[in-house]
Amino acid sequence: MGPRSLEEWARATAACLHPRPPEGWPECDAARNFGVLGGGWRSALFNPVTRLVVRACIHRPGEFVKTPGNVDHYDVILVGGGIMSATLATLLHQVEPTWRMGLVERLDELAQESSGPWNNAGTGHAALCELNYSPQRPDGSVDVSKAIDVNEQFLVSRQLWSFLVANGHLPDPESFIHPTPHISFVWGADNVAYLKARYDALHGHPLFAGMEYTEDPAVIGEWAPLLVAGRDPEQPVAATRSLDGTDVDFGALTRHMINRLVDTGAVSLHLGAEVRTIKRDGEGWLVRGKGEQGKFAATAPFVFVGAGGQALTLLQRSGIEEARGFGGFPVSGEFWRTTAPEVVERHQAKVYGKAAVGAPPMSVPHLDTRMVNGKPAVMFGPYAGFSPRFLKNGSLFDLVKSVRLHNLVPMLQVGVRNLPLVKYLISELLASKNRQLGALREYFPGARAEDWEKVTAGQRVQVIKKVPGRGGVLQFGTEVVTAADGSIAGLLGASPGASTAAPIMLQVLNRCFPERMDEWAPALEKVIGTYGISLAEHPQCAAEALSETAEQLGLRVNH
Repeated sequence: MGPRSLEEWARATAACLHPRPPEGWPECDAARNFGVLGGGWRSALFNPVTRLVVRACIHRPGEFVKTPGNVDHYDVILVGGGIMSATLATLLHQVEPTWRMGLVERLDELAQESSGPWNNAGTGHAALCELNYSPQRPDGSVDVSKAIDVNEQFLVSRQLWSFLVANGHLPDPESFIHPTPHISFVWGADNVAYLKARYDALHGHPLFAGMEYTEDPAVIGEWAPLLVAGRDPEQPVAATRSLDGTDVDFGALTRHMINRLVDTGAVSLHLGAEVRTIKRDGEGWLVRGKGEQGKFAATAPFVFVGAGGQALTLLQRSGIEEARGFGGFPVSGEFWRTTAPEVVERHQAKVYGKAAVGAPPMSVPHLDTRMVNGKPAVMFGPYAGFSPRFLKNGSLFDLVKSVRLHNLVPMLQVGVRNLPLVKYLISELLASKNRQLGALREYFPGARAEDWEKVTAGQRVQVIKKVPGRGGVLQFGTEVVTAADGSIAGLLGASPGASTAAPIMLQVLNRCFPERMDEWAPALEKVIGTYGISLAEHPQCAAEALSETAEQLGLRVNH
C-alpha cells in the first residue's frame, strides 16, 4: 500500500532524494511505495507538482525539521559553534565515525564569540611567557607546577592539530597558526628577581628548554625593539624569550574543523538557531529552540553545551543536580590595536607582563603580534570592564536570569571576599583614554595615540563555585560540569580555554563515556601520540612531541 496523503507522498519522494530518509520512511520502502502512484518514481520526479510539494516538505541537510511534531534524532548534539564543540566533534568522529552529530549555533556564523580572532589574544597558552601560571611563594621561590601543566595541555592540542594536518583534515597550518616568540618582560628590582627565579625553575624542563633570560636592555631591544626605545636606561628590566611560542587564530581553526566534519557528513550544522531548553527525554535529551526558520526540536542520548558564557544558563535549565551552586561573574575586555607599518614591522612577539594588584588573570597586560586573515597587527590590553551579558552578543539580563536560590549566597560571598577585584574593575571602568594609553606606554614608551584604535574583545564568565566548608569561590580556570550518568556535559570558565581544548575534551570523554575509553584508546593514541602518558614523568616523550608537532605545523625555528 502506498502513501495515504499528499504529505506522505512528498516524504516518500524526499526519501529517494535525501541521503538520510525521513524518520519512519526507510529508503527502500519509500521508493517501492512511491512506485504505485503510477509511472514510477523516476518519471514522477519530473512532474512539476511533485517538485513543488517536495520542495515544501523535504528536510534539507543543515536544516531542522520545521513541521510541528517532527523531531531530529542524533547520537550527539553540540550546542555552540566554537573551538570546544569543534574539538569534541573531531575526537568523537575519530572514535565513532558512524555517529551522527548535530551542531547548533545561535549566530549566523561559526566562531563569532570567544573563539573569534579579535575576541581573544590568540596566544597559544603554553605558559612560556604568561606569569600568572607561576605565582611567587612567600619565601621568594616560584611555583611552576601550573605552568608545566598548562604547557603539557597545550602540547596535547598541538598533537591533535598535527594529526589533522598530516591526514588532510586541516589545510595549510599557516592558515591558523604562526610561530611567534613569547616574551616575559618586567621592570623594577623585585620583579626582576621574580623573573630570574621563574627562569631558574623552568629552563631545565624539556618543554621550556629553549628559554632565554637577560637583564641587558640591548638584548631586549634585539628581541622586541618597542620595549626599550625611549625607556629610562637606569630602570632595572629583565625578560625571558621562548622561540617555541605561537599565535593561533582559533576562529579559523574552528571553521576548518567543523566544515571538514560537515563535508564528510559527520556533522549536521544549524546556524542561526538558539537553544532555549534542554530537558530529559527517556534515557536521552530533548533540545528545543528557535531559529530564523521557526521552532525546532532534536533528541540525542548525549548533549555537550559549549556555548561560552551561556553554558551556565543552559545547564541550569537542564535541571541536572551537578549544576546547582554554580554562578557566573561576567567580565568584558577591550584592546588597543594598530596596523601602522612602522609599529607592526618592529614588533614580532607576544610580550606578557605582570597583572595589576587585584586584577583577574585574564587581565595580564600584553603587547601582541597578531596575524588574522593573513594581515599582521599589534594589540595591547586587555582593559577589564563589566557587562551583565554572558556573551558578547548576549542579553543585558543574562546575569540576572542566572541567579537561583542555590547560587545566590555563593555569589554574594564572592562579591564580599573579592573587594580588590571589584575595586580594580571599577577603576578600569572609570579609566580615561589617556590613562589607558599610559598603560600601553609602560610597554611601548613611544606609542602614539593616533596609531591605535579600540577593539571590544569577547565576553568571559568567571566561574563561581560553591565549595563545602568555604562557600562561594571565584575560579579563574575552566570547569567541566557533567551529569552523574554522563549524558550531558558543559564547560564553564575562561583561560587557558581554547589553547587546551583537546585535553579538556578528553576529560569530557573520560567522564561521560568511561565504559568506552578502553575501546577508544587505540584510535585516540593515533590522534594524540602521548595519550595516556604523563609528560612530566617522561621528558623524552615531551621533547619528541614538541619537535614533531613543530615540524608538522611549520613552527620549527633554530634555537
